[in-house]
Amino acid sequence: MTEFPHPGQLLARFRRRATVAMLFVLICFGVLVARLYFLQVVRFDHYHARAEGNRMALLPIVPNRGVIRDAKGRELARNYSAYTLEINPSLVKNMDATIDRLSRIVTIEERDRRRFYRQLKDSKYFESVPIRTHLTDEEVARIIARRYRFPGVEVQARLFRDYPEGVHTAHVIGYIGRINDRDLEKINENNDTANYRGSEYIGKSGLEESYEKELHGTTGFEQVEINAGGRAMRSLSSTEAQPGNDLELTLDIELQKVAEAAFAGRRGALVAIDPKTGGILALVSLPSFDPNEFIEGISTQSWRALSDSPDHPLLNRAIYSAYPPGSTFKPFMAMAGLETGRRSPGQYFSRQGYFSFAGHTYYDSKSKCQTGVNIHVSLTYSCNIFYYQLAQDLGIDAIAKFMRPFDFGHRTGIDISGEAEGVLPSPEWKRKRFKKPEQQTWFGGETLSVGIGQGYNAYTPLQMANALAALVNYGVMYRPHLVKNIIDSRTGERRPVEPEPMRTIKLRKRNVSTVLGAMADVTRLGTAKTAFRGAPYSAGGKTGTAQVFSLHGQRYNAGRISERLRDHSWFIGFAPAQDPQIVLAVLVENGGFGSVSAAPIARQVMDYHLLGSQDDDAAQATDVAAAPAQTPPAQ
Repeated sequence: MTEFPHPGQLLARFRRRATVAMLFVLICFGVLVARLYFLQVVRFDHYHARAEGNRMALLPIVPNRGVIRDAKGRELARNYSAYTLEINPSLVKNMDATIDRLSRIVTIEERDRRRFYRQLKDSKYFESVPIRTHLTDEEVARIIARRYRFPGVEVQARLFRDYPEGVHTAHVIGYIGRINDRDLEKINENNDTANYRGSEYIGKSGLEESYEKELHGTTGFEQVEINAGGRAMRSLSSTEAQPGNDLELTLDIELQKVAEAAFAGRRGALVAIDPKTGGILALVSLPSFDPNEFIEGISTQSWRALSDSPDHPLLNRAIYSAYPPGSTFKPFMAMAGLETGRRSPGQYFSRQGYFSFAGHTYYDSKSKCQTGVNIHVSLTYSCNIFYYQLAQDLGIDAIAKFMRPFDFGHRTGIDISGEAEGVLPSPEWKRKRFKKPEQQTWFGGETLSVGIGQGYNAYTPLQMANALAALVNYGVMYRPHLVKNIIDSRTGERRPVEPEPMRTIKLRKRNVSTVLGAMADVTRLGTAKTAFRGAPYSAGGKTGTAQVFSLHGQRYNAGRISERLRDHSWFIGFAPAQDPQIVLAVLVENGGFGSVSAAPIARQVMDYHLLGSQDDDAAQATDVAAAPAQTPPAQ
């Protein structure tokens, strides 16, 4: 027989269960209230800020890049507007399908896709990313007509960089390119991350790189309200971007073109300097390349054509390639002899036609160099035997000590990157250069080679021009520079880049005048007289021919050896001789004799710089030739 629980027991059990349930509910409500208090009161400021951050976004406003102009105001780097096809990822459901459909309307290459997806990873969800740049008017019309079929696809007008002079300024101006991981690391190191938000390009070489901070400008920001889908709804506030500063150069682009044309397709380099300021008037490296190809990313085919070319067009020969200077080193050797007292201006050597060393006899075939040779004659007619003897009398340590202040074997500090040091040989340099002990010994024959600009000697055209500029300045050396003024693009205020004297080399006025006078006779009577015949101004200079490889005692015959093994052609010079306004160094690779290849190029450059165009009247030439003599500084 079944027994039923007493009603009192059932009631008690129900009350216990109800009490436990009530306590559980109260505890749950208590937890919810506590959590609500924590979120709404304790953490109010934190979550309010995050909510506002999700509701608002800062969109960068990329500044206009500064313009670069030459000394006469001609634009060498500028900006222009063009249309781009962009996609807002927050409004596109299927990206691949959208791009495929767009490619049926406009051309979208595989590299455009790769670049798009690479930029998409680094962009914000609500920022538009370009898929195609430089749309034609026809392409823009086709997209606009079908825009309703592509939500999130936009056509925007953007500013792009352009180098109107192309190959003529590639090694000076350089180029900009898309920011890569290495650039990002550098930006982060310089704490410029915020200023480069939204920027896609940065200076990669030349002045575009070295003056990046001046040219880039300051990024602005627009604060916008966005919805849950990440779409911008309305603008709340904005800070204008500050455009980059403009650069005005010392370089004359027309002089640059004259110099390049004078090379007539040959490889080489030329540097022309204003000796009174250190301003670069022309800086040529040939062959060159078109920097416009690099802005959006050069194609694989074009890159291979440039990088695999035996002519190395990407190489800046003017500041990076170092060559034996040949006889253009002799004016500085003559100065070393005079300054150390090993030679005097009036000292003659009656027998200078031959020189014996270590069982070998060296002869000078030039008749002017065989009897009655002094400093003046040795430079005018380029007498090797005179400088063999001088090098032996000086010794390599004295030669290296004298040459060092002229920045031989050291960077000049020009305001573009990529400059080489060159080689000023010495026993100390040789010990550091070679690892094997038997290679570290300095031999007397090596000193003789250094004395005529051969052997281990290796200097850039910039170093040769800068050293000569210091010599015509009687020892005052300026740092070479390309930028003359930095101009505020908003106010037009000019901030000049003042000439920077690096040092004053102690040189006696009489000795400098002796060497410069001999160099003036090089163009009047000596090895460069043919190139400067009929010039309506006086000039000074020195030709040079530098061996590319050792002849091992055999007679040099250019017609029997490969073109790229022929001697290099050099010329260094200044004009007018009385008051130099231009100093230059010309190097023609494998050009042979300096008097034949390099000197005529220098003549054309000097003609244009001093005389102007062919239409100028003869009076201007007369004024230049009659310029007052330069007064050297007191010693």
